[in-house]
Amino acid sequence: MAAVHVYLNFNGNCEEAFTFYKEAFGGEFSYIGKFGDMPPNENHPIAEADKNKVMHVSFPIGETVLMGSDTGGEWASNLVVGNNFAVSINANSTAEADHLFTKLAAGGKVTMPMEKTFWGAYFGMFTDKFGINWMVNFDE
Repeated sequence: MAAVHVYLNFNGNCEEAFTFYKEAFGGEFSYIGKFGDMPPNENHPIAEADKNKVMHVSFPIGETVLMGSDTGGEWASNLVVGNNFAVSINANSTAEADHLFTKLAAGGKVTMPMEKTFWGAYFGMFTDKFGINWMVNFDE
């Protein structure tokens, strides 16, 4: 069965927020990467001002993983407090990922179809018909 986690989006202060959460809960980040660490992509160039912002951070808290990133580029204008989170599903197979993505995205808006990513996962994002943001991920 898939695991469900919370994914938070920030407007440039993700690392500050997650450092605050880490101090409150204790523990360590299992991963933190910056936009500047990403391989170059001519279709989506990274502005110099965004290279030190957080592309992804994972912070285990008990059985849950709190995840987050800074929002930049074309998505930054859509970020408002209240929609700055997503439910993140970690599926157990590509078939389960596809099934959940298809079912939950029905009637909603796909922002990134399911596809292989540079970090090696099978991943997609959408907003469901009720306005809730979702991410579906499968790590092979």
